Amino acid sequence: MPDSIKAYEQKHLDDVVAKVKVAEEDAKQRIDVAENDEAGIRKNFVNDLRIKTDSYEGLLETALSVRQQQQMLAERQNSWQHATTELSTLQRLEKKAYFARIDFQEGPTAKTESIYIGLGSFSDTPDHFLIYDWRAPISSIYYDGELGDVSYQTPDGEQTVNVQLKRQFQIEDGTIVTLYDTDQTVTDQMLLSALSEHSDTKMKSIVTTIQKEQNQIIRDTKSDLLFVQGAAGSGKTAAILQRVAFLLYRYRGHLNAGQVMLFSPNQLFNDYIDQVLPELGEHNMVQMTYYQYAGRRLPKIDVETLAQRFDESNTPAQKKINQLKGSLAFFDAVTGYADHLESADMVFRNIKFKGQVFIDKAKIQDIYYSFNRNYHLGNRLQATKEALIRILNRRISSEMKTKWVEETIQDLSKQELDSLYGDEPREFESSEKEMQFLSRKVVMKAFEPIRKAIVRARFLSINNQYVHMLRDIPNRLELRDYGISMADWQASVEESITKLKDHRMQLVDTTPYLYLYDKMTGKDGERDMRYVFIDEIQDYNAFQLAFLKFSFPRARFTMLGDLNQAIFTKENSRTLLQELSTMFDPDKTRVVQLTQSYRSTQQVTDFTKHILKNGEAVTAFAREGELPTVTVANDEAGALKKVIAQVQKNEADQETTAIIGKDLADCRALTDQLKAAGASVTLIQSENQRLAPGTIVVPSFLAKGLEFDAIIVWQASASRYAAEDERQLLYTICSRAMHRLSLVAVGEVSPLLSDVPAEEYTVI
Repeated sequence: MPDSIKAYEQKHLDDVVAKVKVAEEDAKQRIDVAENDEAGIRKNFVNDLRIKTDSYEGLLETALSVRQQQQMLAERQNSWQHATTELSTLQRLEKKAYFARIDFQEGPTAKTESIYIGLGSFSDTPDHFLIYDWRAPISSIYYDGELGDVSYQTPDGEQTVNVQLKRQFQIEDGTIVTLYDTDQTVTDQMLLSALSEHSDTKMKSIVTTIQKEQNQIIRDTKSDLLFVQGAAGSGKTAAILQRVAFLLYRYRGHLNAGQVMLFSPNQLFNDYIDQVLPELGEHNMVQMTYYQYAGRRLPKIDVETLAQRFDESNTPAQKKINQLKGSLAFFDAVTGYADHLESADMVFRNIKFKGQVFIDKAKIQDIYYSFNRNYHLGNRLQATKEALIRILNRRISSEMKTKWVEETIQDLSKQELDSLYGDEPREFESSEKEMQFLSRKVVMKAFEPIRKAIVRARFLSINNQYVHMLRDIPNRLELRDYGISMADWQASVEESITKLKDHRMQLVDTTPYLYLYDKMTGKDGERDMRYVFIDEIQDYNAFQLAFLKFSFPRARFTMLGDLNQAIFTKENSRTLLQELSTMFDPDKTRVVQLTQSYRSTQQVTDFTKHILKNGEAVTAFAREGELPTVTVANDEAGALKKVIAQVQKNEADQETTAIIGKDLADCRALTDQLKAAGASVTLIQSENQRLAPGTIVVPSFLAKGLEFDAIIVWQASASRYAAEDERQLLYTICSRAMHRLSLVAVGEVSPLLSDVPAEEYTVI
């Protein structure tokens, strides 16, 4: 690259940065003006406010005056918000204004245009863009094509241009460090330098290295279901976060971050990615784990945690039952059962008052089933509530004459009496009328819990209804078809009852339970949610996905995962795609396969993919590194020494290390031993912990979605990983490593590594 080109580009960059600085000063001034104006309005608010309460017109005038002041405040806050957002974008652009330049022609006779692409847009006049946002339609040609004719989508339809130059920049603090021209999307040098950086406890935004296939995921606006099958380290997570940023940009004004929801594998992962969207100038979307989503709606029930779920050792019969409860067939059976409740079998509870039955359940049942067939569950419940409120209102009059009411009024203190009168005038025609007024107030206050119980439908019993449904399932499904005996099913129902009495529930029961409750109460989902993203889809069952589709009926779904990494659903994940295809319109479903793995060096990727027997395709990105190492120690003390030596070596090379144990018990024991030996490590034992800098010890089920420079697999022994269905788990653990992978076993190494060719690792 001639120096003259670099000098020209540096001068262009300096000119742009100078204009960015001018815009920064302008934004700062607008912030100051808005802040001063707001302070002034608040100060004068009291002085300007004319409170006139002597007439209706006076009240109206006061209200208008308040409204006017509120509008002025809202305008100032709006312009302050706008200027603050603009300033933060400009400050980012000042350091790294852009990362690419494209020269193109719109037609054979048109003159060549040059555009620069960065993290945000910047123009010095309304129509003259010095920098285009990476999400703008025109920027797509940088990611999607090579030199020559390239098509891209615009709001007005498809456009084709002839690309003549693609130039990439690495800029630090306003200085061009390197630049190169390329005929590809992102040059290998750029990717290599990004990939060879050390990992951190926070994921960084990587819009400079978006690949062509990731760009298709980011910019898809047509699919109702976008399913991304991506190998470990293929950039699935980066692509969806950039997709969220793209959608918020594309539908600015019609979509906000609160209408986008991400279901992530665990809280650690949420913590890891929480800086990416703010770095791209967007607010974070709603983020939660499925466990949190279900648990939030079941505050009085302890839902089984990730760790408990991982440690579960189910009998073969229980495994089959769990499989059935997670299937679409079970979803359809629950739907059928709920529809049947419109005509029979709804379980009711007495409504009580002062320990006595106030409205008995037989009466409620008569009311509920007295409406005609056109009443479905939701409006049948609403009509029942209205009828019960009418009964309650009628009972007020008769209850007013009872002795307890008279006694209550006589015992009232002056303060209590005053609160009963409230703002009512105290002139009554007679003491009898006053007594009537106070009696009504006392009874209504006493009846308030009953009114709440009616409004909140506490006369329904979801626990009893759920048990009734479980007992009814053999009438709706042929259990033998699922390899389940009647005795096994009944035993599992009894176990569910025992857990419910103890306020506990398995995760496999929570979704059918919530779905039945929503059907019973006529809920039809959150209609505001527009986009739902589900990460690590292979750990969901079909029932959960059908329930989420029911819960967010107007949302478009993006599901991504790696069928090679199914820790919980294991082999079920294979049938997931077929079951999904029946839930969504095939014409509006798009499946994208990401086979290229960027996270790990070629040596680590080649090693990990041999752990899988018949996994999805994985191709290593050509980034050289050292071979993984396998160590077999005679006893645990010897293995511990190997781990400590490896951690010291990693620290000396400034590689961040995660030691991954199979379960929590292994990790706790190892942490105690390491600390006793003087090593400084942090144990991550719950998904609600923060990722800590330095060396961490983490159980396998919490490592999902994370990446580290170096991974040490603790106890990669035959005693820990022998079962065939643990292949995917071992693959997931090993594929967290970016640069260095060390496996430490005691006694005998796991037989799951027997297919890895000897030349792909070193024995030490």
